[in-house]
Amino acid sequence: MMKYYYSTVKGTVLTHSEMLYENYSRRVIVRFERPNNNGFDFAEGMLPECTFNKLSGFSEEEIFELLDYLRCNSPLIWEYAQKGDENNA
Repeated sequence: MMKYYYSTVKGTVLTHSEMLYENYSRRVIVRFERPNNNGFDFAEGMLPECTFNKLSGFSEEEIFELLDYLRCNSPLIWEYAQKGDENNA
């Protein structure tokens, strides 16, 4: 799976996968990461659901902020994921 850079906000990086096709549906894996003293805090989830299935290090308030950011940016991330390598050209 390829990971594409999307943005950095307040030291937290958002990356996404290319468009994935599974069981007649389309999905994009998204991952927020920020460095901490022991490695990285992270939140990993899926579009179009805008949910996280793996979390470590972010507070509940931060998770709500990440979800809000993800919802607001999901149309553009979805578009970039469909293009794959084209958005990094």
